Amino acid sequence: MSTAPGPADFALTADACLERVSSWLEDFDPDEVDYTASDGVLKIEFPDGVTFVLNRQSAAQQVWFAAGARAWHYQQEPDGSWRSTKDGEDLMQCIAEAVGAKLGRQVEL
Repeated sequence: MSTAPGPADFALTADACLERVSSWLEDFDPDEVDYTASDGVLKIEFPDGVTFVLNRQSAAQQVWFAAGARAWHYQQEPDGSWRSTKDGEDLMQCIAEAVGAKLGRQVEL
């Protein structure tokens, strides 16, 4: 029988996920896409004022990603990946697709 990770373990793995995305965003020109991170919330900001948000939801032990009018909930799988609770889509792929669509070009995370 598998049990959910404790709150401290969840915070560590969720923060590692947010850090991975932050590190990826560092490679972009800040005039194209910028970001701010604070206490489990990562804001991906575009020059036109649009903001995408990736944040940890400790109570649900999920990571949530909101981009435009869409939002997704992700759980960590045993292999370490974060998968959508709705359709199993990989979080990193979803972020890359959303950022790429906003920038008008394909990007990879």
